[in-house]
Amino acid sequence: MAATRIKVVRMKRRKSSRSDPKRSRIKLRRRQPVPPQRADIRQIRYREGYEEGYCEGVHSGIQKFPTIFEGTSIVIPTYNQLNMLKQCIDSIIANTDIPYEIIIVDNASMDGTAAYLKELRGQVRFHILEKNHGFAGAINKGMMMAKGRTILLLNNDTLVTENWLNNLLICLNSDEGIGMVGPITNYISGEQQINVPYEDIADMPKFARENNQSDPSRWRRIDRLTGFCLLFRRELFEGIGYFDEGFEIGNFEDDDYNIRVRFLGKSLVMAQDTFIHHFGSVSMKALGDRFQEVNSRNEFYFLEKWRNPYDWIHHVRKHVDLQQGPLAHSAHFYPEHVIVHAIGANYYWIEQGKRRLVEGVLTVPSVRVSQIDLRRWPLAEPINAEEVERRWRGVADENGRESGIFILSDGRIYHMEDGKARCVIGSAVMQAWNLHLKPIKALASEMLDQWVQGLPVISPPILHQVL
Repeated sequence: MAATRIKVVRMKRRKSSRSDPKRSRIKLRRRQPVPPQRADIRQIRYREGYEEGYCEGVHSGIQKFPTIFEGTSIVIPTYNQLNMLKQCIDSIIANTDIPYEIIIVDNASMDGTAAYLKELRGQVRFHILEKNHGFAGAINKGMMMAKGRTILLLNNDTLVTENWLNNLLICLNSDEGIGMVGPITNYISGEQQINVPYEDIADMPKFARENNQSDPSRWRRIDRLTGFCLLFRRELFEGIGYFDEGFEIGNFEDDDYNIRVRFLGKSLVMAQDTFIHHFGSVSMKALGDRFQEVNSRNEFYFLEKWRNPYDWIHHVRKHVDLQQGPLAHSAHFYPEHVIVHAIGANYYWIEQGKRRLVEGVLTVPSVRVSQIDLRRWPLAEPINAEEVERRWRGVADENGRESGIFILSDGRIYHMEDGKARCVIGSAVMQAWNLHLKPIKALASEMLDQWVQGLPVISPPILHQVL
């Protein structure tokens, strides 16, 4: 009975505890949310921890940024072609057995590309642009991210094949005089297109395997390589810089880069012992009715920039062979007596192959260049803004010859600087360097003989991004 009494008492206690208002109030207090001030403290600590971790990550990234690895950075621009991109990446993984990294730059696709790239963390490096910067813009972002000793630009609508990268590298490394190498394919404009025996894509790998036997006798120097697949050394990128983003969406930016490579005296080589499949300008075809408009605009810009490019290539090579020998970078073709700036608030006066920090407030225009371009000019002593403006407008040298812009009766335009007469190739060049804002003076043709003929003046690449 005692046991029974104890049980009854316990039951009563449990029952009474449920109805105990004091105990009920205690439970209610435990269920109340965290006080606002405590929640604020947690949020502040979270933000502080996040910011501290972010800063550590940025610092670590900056320290490792210059680190180069002995491999190839494969840069792939993409826009709304997710299935093509997946096939391209799979083909690289299946057919590449030497060191490489894959860098994908997405031009603000709307087909799930961003989500797919996030799933591939650790397998590829990627950057998702906030808007479509076109082929040149995406390529530029990818080249800035590249860590490889060599860089390969690859369209997303391609399938690479057995021995593809090995063969291209063998060709590139066979001669320091080679600037860029490209493969042959089934669909492209120009000499790189060949007739293929397959109609079904399933039969393509067998054909490629038989073709892709390294053979120097099948390497051929040509005037133009198309941008669907381009391999070059990091040194070439550092010497030439970025693609010109003035070519919107796509087309002609690869022709422009070809010319800049050849201005430095480097060759373009088609490696016929390397075949990759190209589905063919998928992104450009997606433009539909806009394709002709985009193509015409880019063609016009190309002609404004270069006029007769192959005549200029011949002229430059003749001049360099006679006087200077090989050129290391494109700054040899940039004008002096101009003001440039890059990332940051500093402005520089370019003179005698060097850059001088401008001290004071400028009222004349400057030109934005990339960090790569800026580093080509060694740093010299500062110069004040008033002296810069005086020199920018043109001053006479010790022989009484004025610097600045001169136009001949036949329409040719020259930029006179440090005793040299440098022909300005086209109107786009005048605009690019703000030369059209300088005082323009007439010059008789016979007076031109008093000047030493210098290298022509070309445009820097237009950049819509901070690079």
